[in-house]
Parts: sequence; structure tokens; C-alpha cells
Amino acid sequence: MKFTEVAKITEFVKGELDGTVAILTMNRPKALNALNDQTLDELDRFFTVIKSDKDVLGVIITGEGRAFVAGADISQMRDYGVEEGRLYSERAQTLFNKIETLEKPVIAAVNGFALGGGCELSMSCDIRIASEKAVFGQPEANLGLIPCFGGTQRLTRLVGAGIAKELIYTCRQVKAQEAKEIGLANKVVPTEELMNEAKAMMATILSKSPIAIGYCKQAINRGADTDLRNGLEIEKECWAVVFGTKDKDEGISAFLEKRAPQFPNEY
Repeated sequence: MKFTEVAKITEFVKGELDGTVAILTMNRPKALNALNDQTLDELDRFFTVIKSDKDVLGVIITGEGRAFVAGADISQMRDYGVEEGRLYSERAQTLFNKIETLEKPVIAAVNGFALGGGCELSMSCDIRIASEKAVFGQPEANLGLIPCFGGTQRLTRLVGAGIAKELIYTCRQVKAQEAKEIGLANKVVPTEELMNEAKAMMATILSKSPIAIGYCKQAINRGADTDLRNGLEIEKECWAVVFGTKDKDEGISAFLEKRAPQFPNEY
């Protein structure tokens, strides 16, 4: 199945193909785009096909209305017990890991509230561009819960243990500019420029070698989970692999011939 075919059958996640960029819009505005079972299913369906769809080279995720995603759907968790909670966490973590490890660039265009599961969704993306109205936070402890879609792990890796503990323990919400200052957002732009900025950054990324970007992502992600020595081994192996690609041949030839490279645009 292709991306455009999935886009015809989803309700809570809208899919649009803008050239070679898949734009996914979280689409439950009355519920502030809260992540219920159907939303998670639809996101999973999109990222399953995006992985193999050669027409898609990059992904931008944003939200409809006032929120990016304002958290998980609390109402459906009311009667969960231990095992149901474990399965729910596992399901969302598997999806967010799929987003994080996708060998194509993923940008979160955070238009408003990115709380709980929404903050965790944004952190599974490679880059977060925030509108001036964006608000981040992990409010789970207010409900007697903890972040379970990766928040305790990804937030710590992005902002450091001290700040992560402060935000998770206090449930304090962070506005866009502070998010940028602590490393949770890459940049802040006026609300009306958010999608233009995300598309412009994606266009810059996609002007580079798709294969090289994929291996850069792999080296960064895998290296973050190990020590420096093993991380350097991962980098070395990724470096070696790209020497067997057409992108390497084209990139070096273009440099030596003083012209812009024309990469094949495929992974």
C-alpha cells in the first residue's frame, strides 16, 4: 500500500503528500488531538507504509487547531489495570520507536500544546520547530501516572537529567522560547510561518543525499545508546557503507566538477 492510499482511509490523522514530503496532521481538534487507540493505529499505519514508499522522502507532523497533541486520551485509561497499562505503554513506545528509527527525516511542526504523549511524540521526531504558541510538558504526575511513551528517556537525553526531573516532577509547562533555550525545541517561529519554516528546512535536508541522511540518523541514534568507543565504531561502519553507494559517487564527482549534485532521491 502507498501513502496516498492510506490517506484516503484515515480519520484522526490527515495525510497529504507535498511533493516528496508526507504531511501528517493530527486531526481531533475538539479533543485537542489527544491520542486514542484509533489515532495510534492510524499513525502506525502511516509510518509502516512511509518506510517503504519511495515517493516519500521526509515527514512533517503537525496538529489541527490549538494543539499539536495535548496528551493521551485519559478517558480510555480509567479502568486499566497493571497489564492493560503495560500493553498500552508498549504499543505507543513501539510506534514512537518506529518514528525515531525511520531512515527518513521527520520534523515536528509544533503548533500549540504538546503535552504528555504529545511532547513524547514530538521528541520521537528528529527536529522540533515550535510556533510562538507552542507549549511543552509532561503532566502525568498530576494524575498519579508517569510518562510512558518514552518521556522519561527521551526528555532526559534532550535536556539533561536535572531539567528532565524538574519538568516531570513538577509537571511545569514550558513555553516555546524556554523550550528552545533548554534544547527541547530547535527553533521558534511566528505561528503563521510555522509550516513554511518546516517545509523550507525539509527542502534543505532533502537537497542532500538521502542515503547519507539515513546513515547519519542511524549513527546518531545508535550512538546515543552506547559509550563513545562503541559509538565511534558505529560511525565508522556507517561511513564505510556509504562508500558503496551511488550517492557517494555523485556527491564527490559533483564537488570535484564544481557543480550541484543530483542525487537519485531514493533510500
